[in-house]
Amino acid sequence: MSLRIISSIAIVLFCYCVRVQCQEKFLTDPPDYIKSCKIAAKDFVNCSTESIQKLFDKLNDGIPGLDSIKSFDPFLLNRIKITQGNSNAINLKVELANVQIIGFGHTHVLESIVYPKDYSWKTTFVLPVMKLKGDYSLFGRILLIPLNGRGEVFLDAENMTVVMRTKTKLYSKGGFTFYNVTNTDVDFKLEGLKSYFSNLFNGQKQLEDSTNKFFNDNWRMLTDALYTVITQTIEDILLDVLRKIFHFIPANFFVEDIPTPEQLYGSKQKSGKKI
Repeated sequence: MSLRIISSIAIVLFCYCVRVQCQEKFLTDPPDYIKSCKIAAKDFVNCSTESIQKLFDKLNDGIPGLDSIKSFDPFLLNRIKITQGNSNAINLKVELANVQIIGFGHTHVLESIVYPKDYSWKTTFVLPVMKLKGDYSLFGRILLIPLNGRGEVFLDAENMTVVMRTKTKLYSKGGFTFYNVTNTDVDFKLEGLKSYFSNLFNGQKQLEDSTNKFFNDNWRMLTDALYTVITQTIEDILLDVLRKIFHFIPANFFVEDIPTPEQLYGSKQKSGKKI
C-alpha cells in the first residue's frame, strides 16, 4: 500500500472521528444556569419550575457550546404545511414559509412537572407576547368566508398560556443519563389576537380590508380556525429546541436522582436512541 493511500485513509478516519466527536459533544459538568433537583423531594415541582425558567432565560443569551440553536428569539422556521377541518365552518389548507416567531425570549414558566413513571413532562408557561410573520398561501373557508390568497401574514397573540406535554425516552451516553425528546403536544389559550393577511383576494383591497377587520373583531373565531396552525408552529419550535438542549445537557443535571435507562426500563429493554 502506497504512502499516499495510507495518508488518504488516515485523513478520512481523522475527519470521521472529528465529525462524530462534534456530533456527540455534551456537557460533563453542571452549568450554573441550571438548578439541580431531586424528584423524590417534596418541593420538586417548585425546584423544577425554577430550573426550567433559568434554562429559558439562558437561551436568550445562548447556551455556550450549543451552536446548533442559532436564535431562540426570534426563532426561524422554513416551512409549515397544514390542512385543518372538514366541516361547513372551517376547511383550510395553509402553507407558511420564511416564518419568524418573536416572543419566546420572554417565556414565564408557571409549572414544570416530571412524571417518575416514564419521565415525561408537563410544562405550563406564559408568552406575554407572541408575534408571527411570514409568507402564507391559503385556500379554503372560515365560516362563510371563502379564502384564496398568497401574501404576507402577521399574527400578534396577547398573553398566551401554553400547556406542553413532552414524551421522552432515557438513554445513556458517556456515563450520564440523557433525555431523548420524542414528541411534544401543545394546547393554549390567549387573551387577544391581532392579525393581518395581505393579498387575500388577489388585489381586491376593499374586500381584503373588510375581511381583516372582521378577523380582528372576531379574534376568538379566528383563533379557533387557526388553532392547528398555531399549535403546530409552537410544537415544531419546541421539539427542535428541546431535542438539541437535552442531547447536549445530561438529564442528571436537572434531576439528580434520575434512574439509568436500565433501572427504569429493565436491563433487557432497549433505552431510547438519539433522534
